[in-house]
Amino acid sequence: MTVDRTARPLRDRVRTLADTVLYEGYLLYPYRADSQKNRSRWQFGVLGPVGAAESGLGEDMSLAAQCLIADGDAATVTLTVRFLQQQRRTVHTTDGTPVAELRCGDRCWISWDEAVEHELYFGSIPLRDSSFPLHVPAGSEVDELPDAGYLVRSRQPLDGMLEISADRVDGYHRLTVTVRNTGAPALDRADATARSFLGAHVVAELAGAQFVSLLEPPPAAAAATGRCAQHRCFPVLAGPAGDRSLLLISPIILYDHPEVAEQSDISLFDCTEIDEILALRIMTLTDEEKQQARATDPRGAEIIDHCDALTADQLQRLHGVLRDPEGAHRLDPGPDSVDTQPLPDGRDAAHYWDPRAEAAVSPETDAVVVDGVPVRKGSRVRLRPTRRADAQDLFYAGCAARVASVHQDFDGRVHIAVVVDDDPAADMHEWYGRYLYFAPEEIEPLGGPPE
Repeated sequence: MTVDRTARPLRDRVRTLADTVLYEGYLLYPYRADSQKNRSRWQFGVLGPVGAAESGLGEDMSLAAQCLIADGDAATVTLTVRFLQQQRRTVHTTDGTPVAELRCGDRCWISWDEAVEHELYFGSIPLRDSSFPLHVPAGSEVDELPDAGYLVRSRQPLDGMLEISADRVDGYHRLTVTVRNTGAPALDRADATARSFLGAHVVAELAGAQFVSLLEPPPAAAAATGRCAQHRCFPVLAGPAGDRSLLLISPIILYDHPEVAEQSDISLFDCTEIDEILALRIMTLTDEEKQQARATDPRGAEIIDHCDALTADQLQRLHGVLRDPEGAHRLDPGPDSVDTQPLPDGRDAAHYWDPRAEAAVSPETDAVVVDGVPVRKGSRVRLRPTRRADAQDLFYAGCAARVASVHQDFDGRVHIAVVVDDDPAADMHEWYGRYLYFAPEEIEPLGGPPE
């Protein structure tokens, strides 16, 4: 890992978030070397050499983000550029012959593409146009395998540029951050990957000012945020709620103040999946498949060992979380609702997760009062669609219908199931329960007793 030793360490929270971006897709299940996914696993934040995208050999050479800063006249920004560098690992026998796989007893070594993590720090930069070179040298190491052979790990050099610029938009400072690969054109796909910045992203920390959320900007900044452009990434507030000093410029679109689930105590390198599913899938691998997975990468071996050692309690924690739902409230029906009354069954005494609430529900007998008229199963109504929940509801405007049942959802809203009188298939729809649903404010009672 390349780190400026004078740098302040990234806050633990931000590093945890940034690592999920850095290693997303690094290993994809089922984590075996012969998995086609694992042979093409770099998916996000790849910055290819110059011309790689145009020639079809690699990906676009840059990512760029714009963000807003409030009260930033005296502000400085610290930028940490993080990425992976491909490391080619080749296996050789004792006589120097390169081989795809080498076995010795119960150990297995295979030729594989690993990665080395890099973190380049640029601190206390004033908000003005600046540029900084990014350089990671080539490297090679040899590791002996006793009585078997040796491993050669080699890396190609990486060259790039970090550029920042600042201007003013509607009284805010607009900061532009660009990370660019400036390496020479690639010879082929393998060369392009070897000289690409993988999983590239930037962590920005402000001193003397605060970032403005691009997802939920204050009203005064709404127009200015609309004039911020992004290229292959998106900046989100990365600190805890209320903290606007940290920004994560991520190639994966996140929300402000993102969090990693506390139940995820090991990185599975696939944040778009569910940990429980991945863990169970890994546990079903055969011993041979697990041996192959361990041979790919030390991180892969760690995943296998961790999943094999999971206890029943740990698996249960991955299965789900029961949070205290106390304090949950029903939504306000809104100013457009007509004169309606709650279903007269006293179900508010029990929350929806309480079995007593389910026992209190009876769509066949429940009623709702609309304009002083009780509406229940068999009531005659006329439809007046207004909410546009379904565009086809407009076809039923003015139609007479018969109520089949009255329902109430978890938020306390009432839904009235009806069968339209003029529908030729009304009998069939009612037979298998295919009803149309309208809100109380969308019906007009026609009076008379229910059928």
